[in-house]
Amino acid sequence: MNIALIIIVVVLLIVVIALIYRLFKAGREFEQWREEEERRLAEARKQAIEQSRAVLGGKFTEQMAPYLPEFKYDPTEARFIGTPIDLVVFPGLAKGEPKEIVLIEVKSGRAGKLTPREKRIEELVEAGMVRWELIHRTSTEEEVEVKE
Repeated sequence: MNIALIIIVVVLLIVVIALIYRLFKAGREFEQWREEEERRLAEARKQAIEQSRAVLGGKFTEQMAPYLPEFKYDPTEARFIGTPIDLVVFPGLAKGEPKEIVLIEVKSGRAGKLTPREKRIEELVEAGMVRWELIHRTSTEEEVEVKE
């Protein structure tokens, strides 16, 4: 056999072995990447479920607040709004003599701070920036009278 032919065959074998090795290495790297991505996706799903449960638990607490032991008003005098505040309470309403209007924000779990919007509403109430409006509809839809 010709020495050049032997060298070509050996070089081709080395190239084929290198390609096969590289394919196996790439396959292992891909498998490791896939496993890592699956782990990250599972963790993201777990966090999303935990966050969803926390939000739902908070919403449930907001609506059930009038029936909790620490709620100091008559539950029949409370009205759930949800946003931007949770409850409006009219103490004395059940007896036909409301004495005041109380805006209540319910916080549960780690959500102890007011959002900037809730804080602004608190500031407006404390500054007396609250008023009453009456919208009186007449018999026709075109005529709407607003009294302040």
